[in-house]
Amino acid sequence: MQNSNPIFHRIVVYTIVGLLLIPIIATLAYSLSTHWGATILPEGFTLSWYRELLTTPRFLAAFGRSLFICISALILSCVLILPAIFVIFYYFPKLDRLMNLLILLPFAVPPVVSSVGMLQIYADSSVSLIGTPWILIGTYFTIALPFMYRAIANAFTAINLRDLMDAAHLLGASTPRAFFLIVLPNLKKGLMASLFLAFSFLLGEFVFANMLVGTRFETLQIYLYSVRAESGHYTSALVMTYFIFIFLSTWLASRLGSKS
Repeated sequence: MQNSNPIFHRIVVYTIVGLLLIPIIATLAYSLSTHWGATILPEGFTLSWYRELLTTPRFLAAFGRSLFICISALILSCVLILPAIFVIFYYFPKLDRLMNLLILLPFAVPPVVSSVGMLQIYADSSVSLIGTPWILIGTYFTIALPFMYRAIANAFTAINLRDLMDAAHLLGASTPRAFFLIVLPNLKKGLMASLFLAFSFLLGEFVFANMLVGTRFETLQIYLYSVRAESGHYTSALVMTYFIFIFLSTWLASRLGSKS
């Protein structure tokens, strides 16, 4: 069987990449333009929209709130999910099939339905959670669960967990000590991949943030929604800032993972 033409493969790949880059390039050009109306190209370029964005206290506060909620949810995920996956794979490996079904539940129920259910449950609760970041952190934890579990479970499968633990026990290490000093370093790539994948998804989440907290704890997506009609140039600068931040985070994760 003859090898297929590599030039054709390159043309297909470059065409797909080019089509994917068109909206990004257009958004970038619009965020840098002074005015872009009936002409094919912008009439002028400026950085004033980015300068205005980065000096707006409301944007900086919303961005900080989003980082706080996402990072808190991911820390909670690591604290709870890592030991749980270790126990499943080391002591009860047959439960992995059940967990693969359970982690799909956050995607089985639409976010709007989940939000309405939580509003009804916690609206009359003695502890006021609606409109606070704490309910959003708990909700984001459930959203991050599928990303975290699947990536970390794959990493556990790749490291041959039982052989590592048996070797550690033979050398006199206790189970907790072996978990922290031997297992966790071997999970670095899978853990970082799951963290940044979940982080990029959570940072762009809108439905839960809008329905559970809204403007009472304005996050980045709520801020973007509220200013979308003010200026297309300003909104484009906001979108590009968000995109560049996610891109740099992903690049940093890949670099750190490759060095592990």
